[in-house]
Amino acid sequence: MSMTKEQIQQYVMTYLETTECQIIEKSPHHVTVKLSSRADRDLTNRPYYWGFIDRTGAEPETMSFSFIFDPEQHKRLAKQQESSGDNNNDNKEDTILGRHFGAVRPLPTLGPGRIQQEDLVFGSPRLKQIFSAARQGGRCVYLFENPGQKQRLTLISAAYEPWLGVCFKIEFWCDMKREELHFFGVSLLTGLIDESFASRLQGITLQPRMPENVHIEPTRVTLSEGKAFLEGLVCNKLAGYDHSWAEQARDRLNDELALIDSYYSDLLKEEDEELRTFNHEQYEARRGEIRWQYEPRIVVSAVNYGIFHLRSPR
Repeated sequence: MSMTKEQIQQYVMTYLETTECQIIEKSPHHVTVKLSSRADRDLTNRPYYWGFIDRTGAEPETMSFSFIFDPEQHKRLAKQQESSGDNNNDNKEDTILGRHFGAVRPLPTLGPGRIQQEDLVFGSPRLKQIFSAARQGGRCVYLFENPGQKQRLTLISAAYEPWLGVCFKIEFWCDMKREELHFFGVSLLTGLIDESFASRLQGITLQPRMPENVHIEPTRVTLSEGKAFLEGLVCNKLAGYDHSWAEQARDRLNDELALIDSYYSDLLKEEDEELRTFNHEQYEARRGEIRWQYEPRIVVSAVNYGIFHLRSPR
């Protein structure tokens, strides 16, 4: 799996906007930002600094970065600008200082105001760090549908229906592996389950703050009940799957265990007690490894989840 430059840029911009970073400069090839406190904690690896800020309550000074999405194009533009700058300096060198010392270029800014530059290409350490921060911060969300400008001007408050949405990862394990992702939602107002919850969210703009001129309808289903509904749906779906893969995996497991039994049958009869004990330990360890590799099992986990307040159709 890989990502295009455009996909990387869209992903990073979404992260920066979600974490409320300040955009200083932006082009099709780069973005320069002053990190928010949250993003600085995620990306700069300054635990002692943030520990000091938390203890003292001092105003934090976050770092600034220039993230490059297309390094080749960015270098090309930088060279053009440098060349243009050199031409401009030729006109300024005929000064008293210029005649003696040459053109005087500005010194780089150091300290908190310094802007670090990093290339964000697929596989780069900083991009991996952003992926990890987004995964950690996005595991649980609390979002509202953006009703648009029209709703702000209307006199009637819009009713919002709360939904519990969970993205389940289902892993089928044996000596081979298969994964499935399912995004289900349950209304905390009616208990209705939507098995195509991702489609319901398609085309909807979501935001972390409650919009103006809307109200949330009271829930009739608790989070625990909603969670139980969705887990029951997953169990029912798994019960209807074809599980012949597990039977085949179990057959392969039995074949492998039979080979191990055959190999160790004479070794376990060794007369030397110390050697026999050693062989028995190896035998049990090998059987454990084979069981772990071949034993069919299904693992279900919640990749991410959240409460989604969506405009009620009523």
